[in-house]
Amino acid sequence: MPLQSIRVLDLTRLLPGPYCTMLLADFGAEVIKVEDPKVGDYARAYEPKSGEDSTFFHSLNRNKKSVCLNLKSQQGKADFLRMAANADVVVESFRPGAMERLGLDYDKLKSANPKLVYCAVTGYGQIGPYAEKAGHDINFLSYAGLLNLMGEKDGKPIIPATQIADIGGGALPAAVGILLALFEREKSGEGQFVDIAMMDGVISWLQTTLPNYLSTNIPENRGEQMLSGGLAAYAVYETKDGRWLSVGALEPKFWKVFCHAIERSDFIPLLDAPLQEQYRLKYEIQMIISKKTLSVWLAIFSEIDACVSPVHSFDEMVNDPQVIAREMIQTVKHATLGSMKQIGIPIKLSKTPGKIQKQAPKLGEHTEEIIKNSEVFK
Repeated sequence: MPLQSIRVLDLTRLLPGPYCTMLLADFGAEVIKVEDPKVGDYARAYEPKSGEDSTFFHSLNRNKKSVCLNLKSQQGKADFLRMAANADVVVESFRPGAMERLGLDYDKLKSANPKLVYCAVTGYGQIGPYAEKAGHDINFLSYAGLLNLMGEKDGKPIIPATQIADIGGGALPAAVGILLALFEREKSGEGQFVDIAMMDGVISWLQTTLPNYLSTNIPENRGEQMLSGGLAAYAVYETKDGRWLSVGALEPKFWKVFCHAIERSDFIPLLDAPLQEQYRLKYEIQMIISKKTLSVWLAIFSEIDACVSPVHSFDEMVNDPQVIAREMIQTVKHATLGSMKQIGIPIKLSKTPGKIQKQAPKLGEHTEEIIKNSEVFK
């Protein structure tokens, strides 16, 4: 597997860091979770549970090992330093300064292992007035200006149903940053510090809105952007049976097909009409869509290409033939829990694909193996 020679020490908890290291573990990296002996990763305690740990924890921590160390004790620090001396990557998500207070910051670890790639995933990064500020996904979205754009015109901002900052702003850039640093290490022979701020990551996602403001200094209002409520051709409509149909007919060729399908060819010239006209257009399209059930509309659009889709619930999504074909829901075997369904691997490599090889570890399951007997210290 692509990363089978890479050893990662994972000090992170909950979502952003574990998602990053899950990606590495899925492609062969030896990921060792370093957990507090008393509580471990807080995600273990979430509900609902499968066995002793949460389903959330099982999903994010597959293919990993777990070691319990008290990093506030001299023995724990010594063991971690020995591990870091023979590791390729350390990932942590504490606030800036926490690792330094433990005596385990990058400079300390670098002196023991100059090849080490050290990645810190935080809300606001290592510098700036917010560096030591607490926060969660909703806070990072707020500061980045994204939450202000989410929702209907004249309504309040709507919190997204998945953690955009944690995963898109933190975990994914962290994984890319680690791989870039490992790639550079092949040339220089030295590691480096990877500073990931979730707020930075969210700002970098604003490619369809922020450049317009930077160019004109004219702010955009909620519900008026092209891809978040401003266009009738890019919207969600309710069907007769209370279901929802999403329309993404942005290009003229798709819009033309859509308009013919709803028997309103007079709408075709209005694709890029002014905002007020878009509101009228959306109202009229909603009246049309509300006259037929979702199944009838899907039958109408099944043979034409108009970028129209049903809004799926989870029970529909997991049984969708495309999801099945892409193996994005997989059934894996667990030693004590039997069969378990998990989210699949989104990165498809033709030669060295990722795999779900091992179940998530029990708290401290590999402590004795690694601390006392492992090649980690060779």
